[in-house]
Formats: sequence, C-alpha cells, structure tokens
Amino acid sequence: MTFGVEQAKRWISKFNDKIQEQKEYLTELDQAIGDGDHGLNMARGVQEAVNKITPVDYGELGSLFKDVGMTLIAKVGGASGPLYGTVFMKASLALKDKKEVDGKELVEALAASLDGLKARGKAQVGDKTMIDVWEPVIELLRNSQAIQLEQLLSVSKEKMEYTKELEAKKGRAAYLGKRSIGHIDPGAASSYLLFASLAEVFAEGESVS
Repeated sequence: MTFGVEQAKRWISKFNDKIQEQKEYLTELDQAIGDGDHGLNMARGVQEAVNKITPVDYGELGSLFKDVGMTLIAKVGGASGPLYGTVFMKASLALKDKKEVDGKELVEALAASLDGLKARGKAQVGDKTMIDVWEPVIELLRNSQAIQLEQLLSVSKEKMEYTKELEAKKGRAAYLGKRSIGHIDPGAASSYLLFASLAEVFAEGESVS
C-alpha cells in the first residue's frame, strides 16, 4: 500500500475521533500532573485541523501536513500546540511535493517529526513525555521490513503505560518530582492515539512495506 493524500486525511480524521472520545480522560491525566487542559485543547485543535483539510483537494502531502501543523499551533494552545504543530510541520518538509509515499518514506518523515519534537521540547526517553512513545515507535518502524500493525499498537500502548512508572523531568509535571510517579503522561497518551489512528489506516490497506 502507498500512503497518499486520502490516507493522510483519514489518519487525521481518525485521530480526531479518538481525541474527541478520550478528551475527558486526557484532561483527567493532565489535571493530575499538568495544567488540566490537554484534552480540551487537543479536542478543539484537532477538530479545527479536520475542518481545515477536509474540503481541500490537495495535490501533495506536504501542503496538507503544513495546514495541519499550522492549525494545531494556532488552535491547540499551551505546550501541546507547538509540539504537535512541530510534528506535522517537520513531516510537511520531508514530504514536500510528494503525492504519495511508501512505508519507508513515511517512517523517515515521522523520524524528522521526532527530531523536531526533541529539539523543541529538549526532552529524551525517560523524561515522562510524548518522546517516551515516539522514540521507541520510530525505532520499531525503522527496524521493520514492513510495518506490523499489531506491533505498532502494542509498542505504542506499552510505552504510553510505562510513563506511569517514570518521574517527570520536563514541563509542569516536573515540579511534582516523585509525586508525578503513578500517572500516565497526557502527551504520551495522545501520542498513542495518534499512532493507533495511523495503524487503523494501515489496516485498511492491510500493510505498508
């Protein structure tokens, strides 16, 4: 299967569906260790992104992801807006002028997103952030001959849940110190939803090689 404009639109749409379904849960996670607005901010911003891209007939992936990124930066707010905006802005540069890509090219675009996240958030694995999901997932995808859907789901979920065991080193949660242990990081949770949505798009095409 190739990944093109229609698959990208479905990815964002599915992500939006999951965020809307889980916005109260994401807010509860953030109330425990953050500002308490992650769920509502993400629900507002991702819905705006869907509204932006749905009616547009994109000729290539770069401009679609750029619109998603700029909308998230403008509408999500807080720390999450710039971070998720970076995800899609970096991917847009990697996918500029490409109408469709294979799995390897998509993974490299997501690897560029990860690099952007690490540069912007100054976080690394173990800091109890979305990087704790992103880096293992990108490593998995880069080292796989083909994207294994169940493996993508299980690794992203496992790494999200593991943030419960970590002490926060970044953001507002870091002020809690050891009291942050025992809570799932909200950014890791929304990142899991992002990758779960991508896995569903892959499943529609069986696999991406």
